[in-house]
Amino acid sequence: MSEYELTIKREIDIIHTEIPFYGSRKITQLLKNRGYNINRKRIVRYMRQMNIRVIHPKPNLSKRNLKHRTYPYLLGNFTPQRTNEVWGIDITYISMPKGHMYLFNIIDWYSRKVIGYTLSNTLETEFVLRGLEKAFSIYGTPKIINSDQGSQFTSNDYIQLLKAHKIQISMDSKGRATDNAIAERFFRNLKKECLYIMEYSTVNELKKLVRN
Repeated sequence: MSEYELTIKREIDIIHTEIPFYGSRKITQLLKNRGYNINRKRIVRYMRQMNIRVIHPKPNLSKRNLKHRTYPYLLGNFTPQRTNEVWGIDITYISMPKGHMYLFNIIDWYSRKVIGYTLSNTLETEFVLRGLEKAFSIYGTPKIINSDQGSQFTSNDYIQLLKAHKIQISMDSKGRATDNAIAERFFRNLKKECLYIMEYSTVNELKKLVRN
């Protein structure tokens, strides 16, 4: 990955963290205004590689692939009454000085605490499953796990893991920020209050910042 690509992806990450409803068109224009010679086609490709999903103010009614593997959002009128009842999970892109990592995070919705995470330099489903299985071994299994409709969470391996543990599957409505606001807020605070201002150059240094 070139230094220029790393720089552009870091800029995209910062813009998305600040303005999560900006799509590729507006991000491209912002970057052009900042002096970057970039086209929208490249921004779309980078956003896809970064696993960035634009948040829409209203439900996105476009048809989806793998619709048979998506599940309804179960938490619209549900308030957790205890720990280990509802977990929220999500993935975010993290810039590194010479590359990038993806952070998979597990948050207990009642305590609002991070109870598990894993880091990977790819978006393979394996690191999600590994993080969940480790959390199960420590905390047991929750009643419900909520995620977005990303490919890792609509994969057969993910769905079968939750079904094997008799966990109810909940998924955000596509593009709805409020459905997974706890995870979105955590990632935004982590980046703005820690990762954007602290120096780190290795995965071990990144792990220490995430743990803290």
